[in-house]
Amino acid sequence: MARTVPLIAALSVAVVLAGCGSAEEATTEKADKLTVGVLFPGSLSDDGFMESAYLGYQRAEKTYADKATFSKVEQVATADFEAALVRFASASDLVISLGGQTDAAVRLVAPKFPKVKFVEIGGPADGKPLENLALYDPQQAQAAFLAGAASALLTETGKVGFVGGAELPAIVNAAKEYANGAAAADPKVQVLAPQYVGDFNDVAKAKQSALADYSAGADVLGQILNLGKKGLAQAAAQEKTALIGGPIPHDCATDTAYAGFVKTDVGAEIEFALEHVVAGTWKPENVKFGLTAATPHNDITLCEADAAIQAKLDAIKADITAGKINTL
Repeated sequence: MARTVPLIAALSVAVVLAGCGSAEEATTEKADKLTVGVLFPGSLSDDGFMESAYLGYQRAEKTYADKATFSKVEQVATADFEAALVRFASASDLVISLGGQTDAAVRLVAPKFPKVKFVEIGGPADGKPLENLALYDPQQAQAAFLAGAASALLTETGKVGFVGGAELPAIVNAAKEYANGAAAADPKVQVLAPQYVGDFNDVAKAKQSALADYSAGADVLGQILNLGKKGLAQAAAQEKTALIGGPIPHDCATDTAYAGFVKTDVGAEIEFALEHVVAGTWKPENVKFGLTAATPHNDITLCEADAAIQAKLDAIKADITAGKINTL
């Protein structure tokens, strides 16, 4: 079971002060810096959405070490989201929340702190920004479309399936696009009804869901899970089937249960927020990342595939990039 870190103890602040000047100089320097607070509801080592975001957080810390101080909190219970956001907003210029599960809380807190800039990453794709709240979409549904296409091209049984961590709007959209991707690659392939574990990190429940799909004839699964992916990998190894990993690609040689990996660089959106706040160009807008962004942040890698399969997948990816295929 995931451990919830006490809110006060979990807030770790990285402050960089140059030189050995007086306390007054240090205070002035700190006051001149941008203060940033980031809410990670899950584990920073979940091999999923949160860890992908944390990699960007770490890059931003280094890039903006002379311009910003950073605070973060991880593994926060849903009931504590609002308190965490209020704490950050009371002492920060920019507050970032990760995941659609924080949407209700951030929409409640942001209007109470009109001078603070808020960013929600991974909320509902059709969400509306507020006067001080920007919405950044990592295009998980687009990545799921690629996973569905890859699954359809790789299946030998003609059946594939999708397992999501929770029935949140972004994950439901991803399940729909997984099915659309499979249909785009091979309309004859059957996509089983999506399964929602109810927890992104529950390995045992994720394994049960995967075994149910494999028992129903699927031999390749797509997913949006965090630590729960271990359960899918265990089931795939047991049944000699496969899954599409991600959002952080691994070395294919390390685990033969994986047929490939989608890549979604969630952390790039933290860097994007910092870049624009520092430059004074930040806006409360809805920004979509992924393959259609100026710098693409989605991709897919197959571990073993013949040239024909790779060519078909590359063509689908090119159509998404060109805007010929649109996803939710």
